[in-house]
Amino acid sequence: MEFTETVSFKEIPDSIEQDLRIDDDEKIELISKALSSLTRREIIRLIRNQSITGELIDVSSIADILNMTEANISAQIKRLEKAGLIRCLYMPGQHGVKKISQMTYKKIIFSI
Repeated sequence: MEFTETVSFKEIPDSIEQDLRIDDDEKIELISKALSSLTRREIIRLIRNQSITGELIDVSSIADILNMTEANISAQIKRLEKAGLIRCLYMPGQHGVKKISQMTYKKIIFSI
């Protein structure tokens, strides 16, 4: 008997990769832990919303919106990136380099 849970990030542009299907217990645990934090879910929502509008969002902007330090947001983003839920790239900014985060997948499917 197989149980499948689907987590969908709606309205993400087509440039995002296809669905991610996970059946490995270690990967399920890694992603579940990444999603267990309210702050990390808020970060994902911000990144998703920016993806919908076609805008880019960086660590500083996320920190300002969530009223948190850049160091905290950066640590949370690293956790989401390690879980494969987002990807980051670096772009030139007015005062150095900006770390931009983007959604990786439209949908994540857990097969238990």
